[in-house]
Amino acid sequence: MATTADAEPLPEVAAGLSEAKAGDLVERTAASIRSWIITGTAQPGERLSEKTVAETLAVSRNTLREAFRVLTHENLLVRRPHAGVMVAVPTLASILDIYRVRRMIEGQALRDALPGHPATNIMREAVETAERARDEKDWRTAGTANMEFHRGIVALSDSEHLDRLYATISAELRLAFGLLANPEYLHAPYVVRNARILEMTLAGDSAAAAAELDDYLVQSERTVAAAYSRRTPHESA
Repeated sequence: MATTADAEPLPEVAAGLSEAKAGDLVERTAASIRSWIITGTAQPGERLSEKTVAETLAVSRNTLREAFRVLTHENLLVRRPHAGVMVAVPTLASILDIYRVRRMIEGQALRDALPGHPATNIMREAVETAERARDEKDWRTAGTANMEFHRGIVALSDSEHLDRLYATISAELRLAFGLLANPEYLHAPYVVRNARILEMTLAGDSAAAAAELDDYLVQSERTVAAAYSRRTPHESA
């Protein structure tokens, strides 16, 4: 007697499964490139060689092109005539918008946070990593730890939708950070401030943590916007 294990899927079902697998591969490929941006491995304005990236990620060029399309839609990549695909350089408008969204998402997450929420472990580990990186003057790692700290804040909301949204925002934010010639100037003050926000959250003082974050984001926004304004017309092109 035949069993379900022996059955062949209907052609339309098989096609759907094939498309689903292809879609998963495209998303994994896009996630890998997105992580390069979040960690500062890929810098604003950097050209991404289709051949090199496809070989590095061990995917076909067709899969990579689909991933490029996904990331272009997320404003993380741009395709330029005769130049190929490049990592996007954020505009001033996009920088201001990112910070507006961050204030709404992260501020509410802290105001509603419970002291024992598991996401505080993400925040704690990020603070510890950033402190070690600061002592070693490893500002790229400090920047990545900062991204992770804020991912932890968003995770306090227990929302998969917000988690996915913040993954894209984090990548755009790292591109904005890439505009600063001196990363220590940006990241050093916030190692201490992240630790302070964590301490307030663990103590159950959610209102104070949210207020600290709001002031923090205002200062960070001004720093990044000022760095953008100092760019030359050629750099902004």
